[in-house]
Amino acid sequence: MTTGYVYDEIFLKHNLSGHPENRTRLERTMALLEQTGMLARLTHVPARPATREELTRVHRPAYVDQVQAISERGGGHLDPDTYVNADSYQAALMAAGGLIEATLAVIDGQVDNAFALVRPPGHHAMPDRGMGFCLFGNVVIAAQAARLDRGLDRVLIVDFDVHHGNGTQAMVEEDPAICYVSTHQYPHYPGTGAAREIGRGPGKGTVVNIPLSPGAGDQVFQGLYEQVVIPVARRFAPDLILVSAGFDAHWDDPLAGLGLSLAGYAWITRTLVSLAEELCGGRIVFTLEGGYHLNVLSHGVLNTFHALLGDETVEDPLGPSRWSEPDIADYLASLRQLHGLDDAE
Repeated sequence: MTTGYVYDEIFLKHNLSGHPENRTRLERTMALLEQTGMLARLTHVPARPATREELTRVHRPAYVDQVQAISERGGGHLDPDTYVNADSYQAALMAAGGLIEATLAVIDGQVDNAFALVRPPGHHAMPDRGMGFCLFGNVVIAAQAARLDRGLDRVLIVDFDVHHGNGTQAMVEEDPAICYVSTHQYPHYPGTGAAREIGRGPGKGTVVNIPLSPGAGDQVFQGLYEQVVIPVARRFAPDLILVSAGFDAHWDDPLAGLGLSLAGYAWITRTLVSLAEELCGGRIVFTLEGGYHLNVLSHGVLNTFHALLGDETVEDPLGPSRWSEPDIADYLASLRQLHGLDDAE
């Protein structure tokens, strides 16, 4: 396998000391990839700035102008959680453009699969505003590039960040060509992502929200993927899978309360890689979202690269959660009924 990665030092310049979404997230991750020899096995895919046309496929032009203006005058805040500094606009352009380049490299056969190690993250960014540490909707921008610039018919977005990707959903919920599947803690920031949110208009049925209570971990996620996520993906039959990879559903993440281990995350990433091989010729691209325990984040990314390369290696220095997991048999049945999965079989 040839696995690509996107990284550029501009991503370190978007930074606010003391903020949980800061440059050390990528610094620690890149250091571990270097120390373990993983970087030497990967193919670098250069980032480039997203164009205004690419951004305004999903964002309102006035919002793009607002982020640029705030950055050019030295910085500020889009909301209490979401900062902009003098380099943030350029970093955000490169994050969106870097994921586009990774996606097109996979579609064009330059690499088999890829992981875009970009920041600022994107899945909370709304069409008209930034929020939740996110400036531009990277994953949807890349999905639209795949469709409009390479002619793909259907793109599946899987989001395993602990927070619901409200921005991603807002951008795709009326689009039948993009299926969005999200597992997330609920109720939790940003307060969206109830199971009854299944898309709107022509996109009704192509949004699959899987809200979870605190403590849900490896066993719960395995059941959800086997009984819901995988059947939904097979029914949708995508030409490409994009993954919003947030590593904050780990049991020791400081900002949330789900119970995945690093081994559980590795199972999810391997499952998604296998699903891409089955459904769309192996075309899968991960992009970095959240994850605020630095050891978890760096090892989660490392394990994802192992999965993309076809390695058996899984590194989990923190071990499993000590929490007991709930019985979700009834919940699985209700989700399958809501999404017509039993009917399809």
